[in-house]
Amino acid sequence: MSRYGRQTTSLVLYFNFHFFLSLFCYLPLPTVFSQLSSNQKTAMINLSNNLNTPTRVVPWDVNKEPNPCLWTGVRCNPPTNSSVIQISLSGHFLSSSDFLPLVCRIQSLQILDVSGNHLTTIPPGFISDCGKLGGLKLLNFSMNNLEGRLPDFVGFSGLEALDFARNNLHGSIDSELDGLVGLRSLNLSFNQFTGSVPTRLGKFKVLEELELSMNTFDGPFPAELVGYHNLTLLDLSGNQLSGSVPDGIRELAKLEVLILSANKLSGGIPQSISNITSLWRFAANSNNFNGSIPDGIAEHLKNLDLSYNKLSGSIPSDLLSSWNLHTLDLSNNRLEGQIPPVLSPSLVRLRLGSNFLDGKIPSTANATNQTLTYLEMENNNLTGSIPPELGDCQNLALLNLAQNHLSGALPVELGSLSHLQVLKLQFNNLSGRIPIQITQLPKLSILNISWNSLKGSIPPSVSNMQNLTNMNLQGNKLNGSIPASIAFMDSLMELQLGENHLSGDIPRMPMSLQIALNLSSNLFQGPIPETLSRLSNLEILDLSNNKFSGKIPDFFTGMKTLTQLLLSNNELSGEIPDFGSWVMVNTSGNEGVTNRTKSTLPKSEKKKSYAVTIVLAVVAAVVAFGAVTTVALSLSRQNDRVNDERVQTGEELAVPEVLQGNLLTANGIHRSNIVFTRAMEVVSDRSNIVLKTRFSTYYKAIMPSGAIYFVKKLNLSDKIFQLGSHERFAKDLEVFGKLSNSNVMNPLAYVLTVDSAYLFYEFAPKGTLFDALHGISGDDMDWGSRYSIAVGVAQGLSFLHGCTPSPILLLDLSSRSILLKSLKEPLIGEAELLKVTDPSKSTGSLSTIAGSVGYIPPEYAYTMRVTMAGNIYSFGVILLELLTGKPAVSEGIELAKWVLSNSAQQDKRDHILDYSISRTSIAVRSQMLAVLKIALACVSVSPEARPRMKSVLRMLLNAR
Repeated sequence: MSRYGRQTTSLVLYFNFHFFLSLFCYLPLPTVFSQLSSNQKTAMINLSNNLNTPTRVVPWDVNKEPNPCLWTGVRCNPPTNSSVIQISLSGHFLSSSDFLPLVCRIQSLQILDVSGNHLTTIPPGFISDCGKLGGLKLLNFSMNNLEGRLPDFVGFSGLEALDFARNNLHGSIDSELDGLVGLRSLNLSFNQFTGSVPTRLGKFKVLEELELSMNTFDGPFPAELVGYHNLTLLDLSGNQLSGSVPDGIRELAKLEVLILSANKLSGGIPQSISNITSLWRFAANSNNFNGSIPDGIAEHLKNLDLSYNKLSGSIPSDLLSSWNLHTLDLSNNRLEGQIPPVLSPSLVRLRLGSNFLDGKIPSTANATNQTLTYLEMENNNLTGSIPPELGDCQNLALLNLAQNHLSGALPVELGSLSHLQVLKLQFNNLSGRIPIQITQLPKLSILNISWNSLKGSIPPSVSNMQNLTNMNLQGNKLNGSIPASIAFMDSLMELQLGENHLSGDIPRMPMSLQIALNLSSNLFQGPIPETLSRLSNLEILDLSNNKFSGKIPDFFTGMKTLTQLLLSNNELSGEIPDFGSWVMVNTSGNEGVTNRTKSTLPKSEKKKSYAVTIVLAVVAAVVAFGAVTTVALSLSRQNDRVNDERVQTGEELAVPEVLQGNLLTANGIHRSNIVFTRAMEVVSDRSNIVLKTRFSTYYKAIMPSGAIYFVKKLNLSDKIFQLGSHERFAKDLEVFGKLSNSNVMNPLAYVLTVDSAYLFYEFAPKGTLFDALHGISGDDMDWGSRYSIAVGVAQGLSFLHGCTPSPILLLDLSSRSILLKSLKEPLIGEAELLKVTDPSKSTGSLSTIAGSVGYIPPEYAYTMRVTMAGNIYSFGVILLELLTGKPAVSEGIELAKWVLSNSAQQDKRDHILDYSISRTSIAVRSQMLAVLKIALACVSVSPEARPRMKSVLRMLLNAR
């Protein structure tokens, strides 16, 4: 199967390298009837000698295996094995290309794969010599670091597939490929090519697959491409193409996949698209298309994405009922009118959000929608009640009807959606009580029914939702007390109960709360309960606008992760405890509170605070902390709770028993310094904790030699990592131990115990980037330091994304996961998390996606998977922190959203920058504005519009 899941002829072997090569790798080797010719054997031995040097090793050893046909990655022609037909050197970390001309001496070669290395050049001798190999059919140079222009391919008469994707090639393309008479598959995506889209792609125009995505091609859609009548795949996404799509596109009668996303194309969607009967995927999202959606466009399609355009008019009556349609995304357009009443029984995902649609939500009673999994109609003008028939869509995992004008009661039928993970109904006019049936949803992860007119009490059965990470009931008319059963919701990370009529005692809250606890604008009174001190991982606590009395408890100062404490408009008295400078404390409206002249804003807020009231901030938090910012794992399970209670009572923790330990580093100094037994003594004492992230706990370990290391604990008992899989876990860690990049924390050693894993790292004495920017030392971060950190993190992330055979993605990239060796030397931490996450422990998919508040890209709410584009969004937020001096979230407002809303006009961008830094010189201001432009590209709402990491790094280096 190809990357698009196509069912094709046997030519797919030429068009998907990895499938083709893996097929050969797993075929049984035939019996050797004859041997290679002396010339070929000599050529292979010379190639092996060249590749195996003290600085690089390829697993070819003529002394151990004299027959080159049995070497890894080598295949000879069956059944005689008389000549070499395939050489695969993928993923061997090769940086020198001096071996390539030697390959050309293998006259019988048909397949050459050198993908996933670190090659920077192609020697001229390779083109001239290998161009004479008439049998060479597949050539794969993808995922390297090749620079310069695309070579001029002279010869190569038999070449059918050419892949240069994911390199650093640049310049325009004219006739370099025109001599490839038999070329059928060309992939040049993820490079830096410029100019117009190349159209001279083989004299005989037999091309079937053309992938040019993620470059900077500009100009119009080339009409010449419609002359390639054999095209089945055309991907031009992520460029800067403008103008309209020619109506002649209909001439591509064999086209199966057409991707035009993230360009600047305009005009109407061509009606002729509907004439291509073989087309099953059409993506034209993130452009400037206008006009109406053509009738019949989806008659043959399975996937249609026209989101983020300027389309207007109504949805064609036959569009949603197209028999083959699986996914349809029309969100973020200007569509109006009513939603067609009939839905296709094959629909899996339907996204109609952020339009001007009105009328009622159509009933699904007239269709057997057992496949519908994602239904999003948020931010429209829909009226009426929620159809009870939605309860018949048994596979529904995400239902988003927020920000409409829906009224009536919550249908009890929604309680039958046993696969539902996200339910978002906020900002409507819903009334009545919260049905008990809703609290029986076993997989629900996010519940947001805020800002409605719901009344009555919170059902005690809410604790049945054991997978719930976010519960937002804010802005309703709920009364009574908070049920005590809420203490047992061990996955809950955010609880929003503000703007209700709740009263009584505040019960014990689950220790898993990390993002926010909002009890503001209710009827609570009396002293602030001491049980809140248990919330050791909480970031935001809002108790404002109640009738709390007594002193502000000192235990708040011991909540190390707290960044905002909102206590305004109560009846508190006494002095404000001494908080760290990173905590924003608001005590206004408490007449008995003294020492209010002392600033309690963090340094970033002193420089420039958001001009937003607390009420608006809380309202914004409802939107900003919706499904996207809470799709995360629960870290504080029962074992952690027991341990915390032991610490509070003074009970010592047992020293963990080592099941397995191993040194990963070859550095003799580290190997002699690291003592596992000493490290286990350190982690048994919580006073050695220096940092807690969302997934890890860092201990400062002083070894007997006096050397200092980080020991990072990963909790297997939290169901993040696979229990009983130490062998696989150790193998994964050894891969990370071999990483070599000065901006990535690579483990030096590891220890496995029954329920935890401990990783050893070099100590970073400057703490986290978050502490340096927003804590006590924030004033020391001049532009030189901030720029160096930006470049360093970009280099590390570019390295991880370029790893082979597959990129390393980060589960949680934030300023808290960036550690500093110095104020100019950042280290990316938590790189191994996604690799060792156990997907089998998740309830579906949402619970395996995680991240820190303010850094999670919007698309994670529906894609439910970590991506490179998502990492780039998180990096963009870090850039904004460096530029503004503000944290990722402040007063409930996400920094990325605040910057985007204030950057629409060029003359306002100056005000976004940290003035204490930008005022230092004209040159600094100019550089900061250049970096701001890069950051804005990274936090683009559309993932397709974000640049890849290599391009980001290049732009950063050019900004100074």
